[in-house]
Amino acid sequence: MPTLREPIEIGGLELPNRLYRAPLLECAGTDEETADRLAAELEPAAASGAGLVFQGATIVRSDGGCAAPGMTRFADDEFVAGLESVPEAIHDHGGRIFCQLAHGGLRSMEVWHAGYRSERPDLDQLAVSEPPWQLRTLDRLGVIEFSPRVLDTAAVEELAADFGRAAARAVDAGYDGIHIAGANMGIVQQFLSPFYNRRSDRFADGVCFLEAVHDEIRERVGAETDRDPSAVPIVTKVPSERPAPRIVRRHLTDDDAVSICARLEAIGFDALVPVRTSVTWDMSIVRGAYPKRSWSDPQFQQAYADAFGSRWRAGIVKLLNRVQARRFGSEPGWNADLARRVRDRVDVPVMLEGGLRERDHIDGLLGDACDLAGMARPFYAEPELPARLLADRTASESESPGASDVEGVAALCEDCNNCTVPQVAGASGVCRTPSVVERRGELERAGAYDRDGARDSE
Repeated sequence: MPTLREPIEIGGLELPNRLYRAPLLECAGTDEETADRLAAELEPAAASGAGLVFQGATIVRSDGGCAAPGMTRFADDEFVAGLESVPEAIHDHGGRIFCQLAHGGLRSMEVWHAGYRSERPDLDQLAVSEPPWQLRTLDRLGVIEFSPRVLDTAAVEELAADFGRAAARAVDAGYDGIHIAGANMGIVQQFLSPFYNRRSDRFADGVCFLEAVHDEIRERVGAETDRDPSAVPIVTKVPSERPAPRIVRRHLTDDDAVSICARLEAIGFDALVPVRTSVTWDMSIVRGAYPKRSWSDPQFQQAYADAFGSRWRAGIVKLLNRVQARRFGSEPGWNADLARRVRDRVDVPVMLEGGLRERDHIDGLLGDACDLAGMARPFYAEPELPARLLADRTASESESPGASDVEGVAALCEDCNNCTVPQVAGASGVCRTPSVVERRGELERAGAYDRDGARDSE
C-alpha cells in the first residue's frame, strides 16, 4: 500500500508526495498586495513539504460570485499576470499549485450579506433555476432576500467560458493545474443538484455544465497559452447531498455522486474529490465544535450585524450554528466510505479530505479509499504542518528535533471552528484557540517543523 511520502501523478503531472493543502479562504483580495498575501499564505505549506497546494476559491468574474469577503478574482488579464510570483514561490520548494475556480451563485454575498447587498443593489443574484420552495419560504418570512436572475442557455455557456478564460490566465501565470469548486453550495453544485436545478434545456443535466467548463478550459489553455492543454490537470469536487435536511426530498445521493464521478472521468477530468455536503451552507462542510469563542468575540460583533442585517439576525445565525454543531460533530475521514466507492469505479486518482488528522489513519486509507490526502483547517493552525506529517518515521531524536512527535503524529487542529466564523466579517483564516497556538509554539521551539525529517528523495 502507498504511504503519504510516495509520489503520484495527476494527469501526467508528478507530485512529490500524496499530501495536499486543500482549498481554503485566503482572503487575499484583488489589489497590488494580493501576490504577497497569497505567497505568505500558501508558501509555508510547500516549504514544509506538501506535494500539492490549492489556492482557494478564486472567482471567475469581475462582479458578484464571492461567497465571502476578500476573495480573489481571476477576471483581469493584467492582474493575473502579476501573480506569477505565487506559483514561483511554490515551485521553489518542489511543490505544485492548482488554482480553484469558483462562482457562488445563490451562495454569493449579493444574496446573504446584507451590507454588501445594500451597497450593490444592482448586482445580479445568478441562479440555475427559480429557487426551490424551501428558499422562497425563507424569503417570504424575511430571513433572506432573493431576487434571482435565472441564467438562460446562452448565459450558462458564457459562464462556462468565463471559467475557461480564468483557467487560461492562471495557467499562463504559472499555475500547474485547475480545480473546479464543485461543492460547498457553489454554482457548480447548484447545476448538479436536483434541489436547485429544474431547467428544461441541456443543462438540466448538471454534468453538462461541468463538461462545458472542462471543454472551455482545454480549448482556451491551448489557444491562449504556450502550455499543452492535455498536460494541464483538471480536478473537481463532486458532491453527495446526503446531509441535506429531511424537508429536502430532491437531492444528490451517494449513488448519484459515484455515477457523476464516472461520467466526469469519461469527459476527461484528471482527478476527483468526492465530498458530502448539504444543499445549503452549514456545518456539514466544516464539522466540529460550536465556535463559541469567535461568536462572542467583541471585535466581530458589529461586522456580524452588518453581514446578517442586524444583531438579532446575527443571533439567529449563531443559534442555528449551535444547533448544527450537535448534528455535525467531527468524525475522522467522514468522506472515506464515499471516496472508496468512487475509487472502485474510476481509474483516475481520488482525493480525500474531511476530518483527516492522523498520519497512521491517512496511511491506512491510501490505496484503499483514496490516492491523495488533503487537509484544510489544520493549515490555519499549523501553516508548516507537512513537516511533521511527512517526517521520516525512522529518524531518531538526535537526528531530528521533535522526532518524538513523529510516531502517531496528528494535526493540532481541534475542529473548534473558531477560524471560520470570523471570515464572514472579512477576517483572515487563522487559529484563534489559545491551547492550539501554545502547542504550536512548543513544537516550533522543539524544531518539529524543520524540514530535514520531511525530506523524501529530493
